[in-house]
Amino acid sequence: MKITIISFVICIIVLILSQVYITMSTTRTEQHKYQVLKSFSNVEIRKYEPAIFSSVMLGKNSYREISGKGFGILAGYIFGGNEKKENISMTSPVTMELGDSTKMKFMVPKGYTMNSLPEPNDKRIIFEQQNEKIIAAIQFDGWADNDKIEYYTEQLKSSLAKEHISHTNKFSYLGYNPPYEVINRRNEIIVELIDFK
Repeated sequence: MKITIISFVICIIVLILSQVYITMSTTRTEQHKYQVLKSFSNVEIRKYEPAIFSSVMLGKNSYREISGKGFGILAGYIFGGNEKKENISMTSPVTMELGDSTKMKFMVPKGYTMNSLPEPNDKRIIFEQQNEKIIAAIQFDGWADNDKIEYYTEQLKSSLAKEHISHTNKFSYLGYNPPYEVINRRNEIIVELIDFK
């Protein structure tokens, strides 16, 4: 009995230490930089810097099916699935543009240009330059699923309507954590704003 208790305590300690290490690694991951322009209720208005993204178009299945498939394709590219067999650093967040079809995007780390990126082995992957843009964001924790994404999309729409802020009505989901990170999970729904002053 005593051995079982000791083993259980050791497992708990190992789990806690591993989660602390994973959280520290996540905070060191390069993120898409932005400046907060305004906050109200549970919404932030942000100005994002220009960036390059690798992306892949996906179908319209459940969040879990789509996210796993898209992540696998783009992760394959950055983990050496390219003409140079070059490993490219992971960035955060992972973006999923929501709509009739879904596009998943990884931001390309600083230091690359459209011309210097190695050609992907998977021809479904394309690169796109994103200009500076102003977005509204609403945050939630835990694990994302279709219901949460729909709920927080409606919350963001409602908050923007109350403030009379115009937007494109094209929403994206942002995920900041790897699936094995249990604590401090961060998810967001964002939408680009129109003529924000």
